[in-house]
Amino acid sequence: MSPHPSVVVGTGPVSIADVVSVARHGAGVRLSDEALTAIARGRAVVDELAADTAPHYGISTGFGALATLSIPADKRLDLQRSLVRSHAASTGPEVEREVVRALMLLRLSTLATGHTGVRPETASAYAAMLDAGITPVVREYGSLGCSGDLAPLAHCALALMGEGEVRDATGRLVEEARPGHTLVEKEGLALINGTDGMLGMLALALHDLDVLLDTADVAAAMSVECLLGTDAVFAADLQGLRPHPGQATSAANIRAALRGSGIMASHKTPECTRVQDAYSLRCAPQVHGAARDTVEHARTVAERELAAAIDNPVITDDGRVESNGNFHGAPVGYVLDFLAIAVADVASMSERRTDRFLDVSRNHGLPAFLAHDPGVDSGLMIAQYTAAGLVSELKRLAVPASVDSIPSSAMQEDHVSMGWHAARKLRRAIDGLTRVLGIELLTAARAMDLRAPLAPSPVTGAVRDLLRAAGIPGPGPDTYLSPDLETAADAVRDGSVAAQLGARS
Repeated sequence: MSPHPSVVVGTGPVSIADVVSVARHGAGVRLSDEALTAIARGRAVVDELAADTAPHYGISTGFGALATLSIPADKRLDLQRSLVRSHAASTGPEVEREVVRALMLLRLSTLATGHTGVRPETASAYAAMLDAGITPVVREYGSLGCSGDLAPLAHCALALMGEGEVRDATGRLVEEARPGHTLVEKEGLALINGTDGMLGMLALALHDLDVLLDTADVAAAMSVECLLGTDAVFAADLQGLRPHPGQATSAANIRAALRGSGIMASHKTPECTRVQDAYSLRCAPQVHGAARDTVEHARTVAERELAAAIDNPVITDDGRVESNGNFHGAPVGYVLDFLAIAVADVASMSERRTDRFLDVSRNHGLPAFLAHDPGVDSGLMIAQYTAAGLVSELKRLAVPASVDSIPSSAMQEDHVSMGWHAARKLRRAIDGLTRVLGIELLTAARAMDLRAPLAPSPVTGAVRDLLRAAGIPGPGPDTYLSPDLETAADAVRDGSVAAQLGARS
C-alpha cells in the first residue's frame, strides 16, 4: 500500500504532481462519479453509430491505411483484438515501471473525459489494473509518436485483455493465466491512440529538473566560493538589468547559498585584485536561468496537453464523432528536445567548473587535481574525465529527434513526431546531468576542506557535511572513487542537496 493518497481521476486534467505520485510512488487511482457519467454519455453515442448501417471510422471500419474497409458487426470484436495484438509490437529492453504507470494514468485521464467512447466498465477495469500495481511490459522501441504512442499503449490494452506480459506490484513477472476484459466497438482504438507515453515522461522530467536546477545553483555557489570567485556579479540590481525570470531565480539562489561564507569574506580586501571570473562562474545565473525558462515553457505545453482529450475519432461535446489530427506529438516532442539542449548546456558549464578546481594555474592555491600527494596520488583527475565523457554524451542526446520524421502505414501517416524517442533520450540526459552535478559537488566539497580553516557558508557547509555523512571521504590518499561518484549522484537525485538551499538560507 502506497503512503501516497489515491489520485481521483475526473473529467478535468490530472496534475504533474499526480503523475509523479502514481508513476513513481505507486499511489492508487479511482475514477470519479462525474467521470463515469461522462464516459457513459460518450458511449451512448458510439452504441448508436455501431447499430448504423453506414461505416464510421474506428467503430465499423479498419484503421490507418485500411480505414476504407467496412467491418461487419460479427467481426468487430475480432477487429478490437486484432488491433491491440498487432499494435503491441515493441521490442528491446523493458521500459521503466514509472514510465508505464505514467502513460496508463494519462490514458485513463483521457478516457475519463467521455470523449473516447469506451464503456464505463472498460475504463473501470483499466483503472483497477493501475490501482493494483499491475504493470504491463512495454519495450523501448515501437512508437513513432504518429497516432500518439501506439505500441506502448497497445501493450497496456493487451494486458487489459488478459494477454501479454505483466509484472505485479512487487515487480514479479506474472506467469499465471489472467482473466481478460473483452473490448467492443471503438474501445481498442481509444486505448491506444494518444501522446501519453511522451507526455508522462515529460511530466516526470519537469519534476526532476525542478530539483536539478536548484542543485545546479548550489553547485555553482560552492564552486564560486571555493575557487575564491566574486559574488558581486550576482547582485539583484545587476541581474535585473536583464529581466529574465529564470536568471533572477538562479542568481537569488546563488546569493542565498553564499550568504555568511567566511571563505568569501576572506578575500574581500584591498589586496584582492580579481574583478572578473571565468564565464562558468560569472554567467551561471544566465545559463541556469535560461534552462529554468525553458522548463517553464515546457511546463506550459505539458499542462495544456494534460488538459487535452486525445483520440481519433473523438466524440465532441455535441455528440459528433469526428476524425482529427490531435494525436500528433509535435508540441510535446519539440519541448522534449528543447529540454535536452538545456540539460546538456547546464552540464557542460558544471564540468568546466569541476575542471578549474583541478588545474593549479586556475584553482588559486589548491594542490594539483586536489590530490593528497600530487604525483603519488591522482586525486580527482579521472572524475573530471568521467564528467567530460558524460557531457560529450549529453551533446549527442541534444540532437533533436523531432526533426527525424519517417513515413509509415503505406504513406497514410507520412509525417510523425518521434516524440517518444525525444522523451527517451531526455531521460538519459537527465541521468547524465545528475551525475555531472554530483561530480562537481564532490570536487567542490574536497576543495572546501582544503580551504580550512576558512569557514564555508551555512548552505554550502551543510552540503559538504551531507556528502561526508553519506560516506564520501574528505582529502586524503587516493581511494576507490566510483562508489563516491554514485553516492554523490544519489544525493543529487533524491533532492538532498537542493533541500539544503531552503533549509539553511
